[in-house]
Amino acid sequence: MNKMLCLILLLAVTGHGLASDQPCTDLGGHCQDDHHKCSGSYYSGKCSGSATRRCCTRTAVEHDTGDCSNVKIISRDSWGARRPASISTIHSPVPDFFIHHTEGGACTSFSACISQMKGIQNYHMDDANHHWSDIGYSFLVGEDGKIYEGRGWNRIGAHTQGYNSRGLAASFMGSFMTHSPNSAALNAVKELIQCGISKGKVSHSYALFGHRDVGSTDCPGTALYNVIKTWPRFHAHSPK
Repeated sequence: MNKMLCLILLLAVTGHGLASDQPCTDLGGHCQDDHHKCSGSYYSGKCSGSATRRCCTRTAVEHDTGDCSNVKIISRDSWGARRPASISTIHSPVPDFFIHHTEGGACTSFSACISQMKGIQNYHMDDANHHWSDIGYSFLVGEDGKIYEGRGWNRIGAHTQGYNSRGLAASFMGSFMTHSPNSAALNAVKELIQCGISKGKVSHSYALFGHRDVGSTDCPGTALYNVIKTWPRFHAHSPK
């Protein structure tokens, strides 16, 4: 009997098999399966039951992944990302990096950008023409100057048909046919690429492309495309 009591206490202390959802309630949230949409941010270890039953707060709280010292990357949990339906690992370092735009609304604040993130993920996962396993891009960027974690450094994306297994992609939130993103967003993606190189996720000899370079599309918009043509490693090698 004493051994059983000790086991229960141990599980509670280590965050597994919580006896109640009170830790989540204390955060002002509710517990739910994390394949559901969350209005705020997700927190792990705050709910009873399985690891996929997590705490969803009413409002989002900004948390950096801590991956890069030179740029802030807002974590998936921060923006309330749903659990992916499946995950495939990408081989690092990747030889290619692709630039996209979402063609939707732009955002200049954390609250507006996470609203965009949730909407894009829902569209990619739920729309009849997609039904993807997750949000398609590796990363997205807002005109608040922050990077938002999509599939991240280690997962194959669904962004550039024929090249998903050999490249990462950053998508600028907004439509940039006639005007370019602001300097905060542009600089954030430049720093993201440099961080990827330093972490061994992007090859030192990588090549930079716009989506239109390898597909029949206007993406990432003419104005943005004209900007990235001036960046280092643009077309450093031909897409293969």
